[in-house]
Amino acid sequence: MKWLLVDDHALFREGLALLIAHRLSTTERAIEVLEAGDLSQARDMLAAHPDVSLALLDLGLPDHQGLGTLAQWTAMAPQVPVVVLSADDRPEIILAAVDAGAAGFIPKTVHASTMQEALRCVLGGGVYLPAVSLMAYGALPVVDPQLGAAGAMQSLGLTDRQVDVLRLLIEGKANKDICRRLDLSESTVKTHLAAIFRKLNVNSRTQAVVAVAQAGIRLSQ
Repeated sequence: MKWLLVDDHALFREGLALLIAHRLSTTERAIEVLEAGDLSQARDMLAAHPDVSLALLDLGLPDHQGLGTLAQWTAMAPQVPVVVLSADDRPEIILAAVDAGAAGFIPKTVHASTMQEALRCVLGGGVYLPAVSLMAYGALPVVDPQLGAAGAMQSLGLTDRQVDVLRLLIEGKANKDICRRLDLSESTVKTHLAAIFRKLNVNSRTQAVVAVAQAGIRLSQ
């Protein structure tokens, strides 16, 4: 398993790469952390390693700043889910990042133990969002986190296909991408999304991602 860490601070990259290697890798699932200091280097790294399965992306890079960094990444590597790393943890930035397709948001201001748990959540197929962002929507659906993925899906009444659609939605995929990945018509995808929103008691993609994070649901393959 390969992750790509894109951040312009070498010391932060090295420290996080060590944390991932020593705290998250196992004999069954070793994680190789590739590093890039900007999007240009990231593009070269992706070309050399097309099997990258996840990106950890800082929003402040020498060649791009702010949410535009995420837009550039999505255009460059739409097939690779991305989790944002940022020192700017204002709720509006967090939710805007999710709205732009991020599959999670980890503030750089968190303690090492929280960073470790956040990455474990991501590794397990979950969505990590800091609690402050969840407060923006108040009390969303919810599902008992103790149920686990199977129990959560059953309690929500989602079908297997709806879970597939929800997983791709969390990865930031647009409807057309979901159609291609699942070999479904656009109208069918829209029908599934409407059902998902109804069962999660939400009205948008962003709210759906927040709801999944709040419920602690893991959607790994």
